[in-house]
Amino acid sequence: MTLVAHGRTAAMRAAAFPSPGDLLEPLPDSPGLAGAEGRCGPEERCLGTARWLGLAAVADPGLRDCDHGRWRGLSLAEVAAAEPEGVRAWLADPGAAPHGGESVAGLIGRMGEWLGALPSGRVVAVTHPAVVRAALVAALELPAEAYRRVDVPPLGRVELTGFGDRWNLRLPRWEPPRDASRRSREISPDFLEGSP
Repeated sequence: MTLVAHGRTAAMRAAAFPSPGDLLEPLPDSPGLAGAEGRCGPEERCLGTARWLGLAAVADPGLRDCDHGRWRGLSLAEVAAAEPEGVRAWLADPGAAPHGGESVAGLIGRMGEWLGALPSGRVVAVTHPAVVRAALVAALELPAEAYRRVDVPPLGRVELTGFGDRWNLRLPRWEPPRDASRRSREISPDFLEGSP
């Protein structure tokens, strides 16, 4: 299972909660990579990232973004100015949903169910940074408070191995660029392969 966060959007640049119109928020055109089949969130930012990556992905409603209720389309600064207690509660308590949408704990639970229902085989899923964070917390059975301690950048990737209710985190190996400097070409293959 590889989870990939969608590319940077205008809402992310503005530090804003995605608005309802963000379902259609496009990404800049970029060259794709060789394709593999996968799944993605139903929003255009996920579908567009999958296309950008060269993935033949099917929209999966289980990978939809967290519902931020009435905060959608507002920046965190705007919400903090209007509802400081609500923001404090939302940041401190994973079960809080002062915006009237989905709580972090609810998102983590939803992702745990999604992971548990996956068929066996390799899956590449393009979704939202918040959803990747929640899936990681659910897969590793971490406390919900750990959600805020995970940082997933645009196009960040998490690899999980396992199946059903047994998941392990696999950290991807760094791959030097093909045109790497002479020094990086001097690294021994044993170093790159790692030890068993």
